[in-house]
Amino acid sequence: MIIKFYELIKIDKNKFNIFLLYGKNEGLQNQTLKENFIINFKGEVIKYDEQEFILNYENMASEILTKSLFKDEKLIIISRVSDKILRYIEELSDKKITDLKIVLKSSQLDKKSKLRSFFEKSKKLVVTPFYEDTDKSLAYEIEKFITKKKIKISRESVNLIISRSGGDRGNLNSELEKILNYSTTNNKIEFDTIKKLTNLAENYSVGELADDFLLKNKKGIAKILNENNYSSEDCMLILRTILNKSKRLLGIIEQNKISNNIDSVISKARPPIFWKEKENVKLQAKSWKIEELKKKIYEIGNIEILAKSDANNSLNIVSDFVINV
Repeated sequence: MIIKFYELIKIDKNKFNIFLLYGKNEGLQNQTLKENFIINFKGEVIKYDEQEFILNYENMASEILTKSLFKDEKLIIISRVSDKILRYIEELSDKKITDLKIVLKSSQLDKKSKLRSFFEKSKKLVVTPFYEDTDKSLAYEIEKFITKKKIKISRESVNLIISRSGGDRGNLNSELEKILNYSTTNNKIEFDTIKKLTNLAENYSVGELADDFLLKNKKGIAKILNENNYSSEDCMLILRTILNKSKRLLGIIEQNKISNNIDSVISKARPPIFWKEKENVKLQAKSWKIEELKKKIYEIGNIEILAKSDANNSLNIVSDFVINV
């Protein structure tokens, strides 16, 4: 059964257990997954890629059908699926499954795809295609975002962000995250600043630099710093991105200290941590003690003040701080 992404919120999901989300617009897929399946879900979220799922299928199928490990509701998200997974989904779709939702995610599936065809023809399964965003839909998302966050940018800036997004909601969300990080102390952002912020997508992502910082990966940090021509204007974005990710990581470490179940803590994190980030976050959590990370978060604030007071030397100040993690 084909259901458009904006109609998913309207259907009674209790009538369906298995969903397929496919298409080039991965960002909109992730947003739809979050809004329709994850945000209000109170059970456990389990994430696999296709190969992991297939390798563990026999044990998993037994658990699913006997509910031996299913005390609460479960949401299983399987990424990068292809026709290889079809026979397993056929088997599960014939069984009576309760307290479980399975969401399959894929990039483009052409009309010849047996997996896509199986979902489209079935009345028990839901398939949702995700096409590239239009300029109009991206503009709507930008306006909604800046209104909610009380950020002021020009129409020219909105058009630039749209062009940088390349028709993908994921790219758009990345650009908006940079702008949000930059807006922490100044909610009015000029066009030239937007141009510099969004241009960072052409180099290593500032997010990658922040991730290597939290992994204490000095070689990775040095490589990114050496291969990118960061400017003094980039310094605030770098610091604020590290700060936001550090605060998120601190919350995860504190929750894990209570539950001693890092997979469960990561699965319940808000905003959601998708499978691409999961292993990195696990390693980051192992790299820091609570008090050590709190001290580093406090230090970031001092570095920002120092960089602002010495703009001509801000890049050196921030680079020294990051590399000496």
